Amino acid sequence: MQVILLERVEDLGQMGEVVQVKAGYARNFLLPRNKALRATKDNVAYFEAQKKVLEAENLKRREEAEKVGKKMDGAKAAIIRSASEAGQLYGSVTARDIAEAIGAQGFKIDRSQVRMDRAYKLLGLYPVKISLHPEVSVEVTINIARSEEEAKIQEERGEALITKTDAEQEAIDRADEEAAAEAKAEAVLEASLPEAAPEAEKAEGEKDGEEAAA
Repeated sequence: MQVILLERVEDLGQMGEVVQVKAGYARNFLLPRNKALRATKDNVAYFEAQKKVLEAENLKRREEAEKVGKKMDGAKAAIIRSASEAGQLYGSVTARDIAEAIGAQGFKIDRSQVRMDRAYKLLGLYPVKISLHPEVSVEVTINIARSEEEAKIQEERGEALITKTDAEQEAIDRADEEAAAEAKAEAVLEASLPEAAPEAEKAEGEKDGEEAAA
């Protein structure tokens, strides 16, 4: 399916570009979230007519995101979890957990803005990318610990309290590679979950139905 992008989409294109995407990705992610329109003749003409307005709105959102980004960049947030003596978490830390932890620092973000490139299953400090706008991202640090006291010590030391042997570290590195693939797969799955379609898409769907009936 061909769509015209209404904003920059990472690894896909810039605002105004007409790109080819899988139908499921368009219907379940791009179109419902108002990131794109079907690249029909009418929609391309609509975009060209509204281009200046859309660019102005995008610029305003980007400037607002940059202001928030200056305050958020480098922020640190503790996430308290139960873990074994070896530092293995009983469960994992999700994008929602990270969004809530950052929110506790006074920043309002949604889990969809958290860019997870791995699954977090061990105690420690980890950099996490937060997308505030398609063109603005910042990096924060999550501090996964078993208690607030332990989190403070880890922040001071800049590393997990759990010390690891070379063999243990090698096993962790291998697990991280597998976890990264797992996290990426989960992110793709979450992005594919359908949401309520905007009015423009609903109207277009009704129009398609009427034409099919005719």
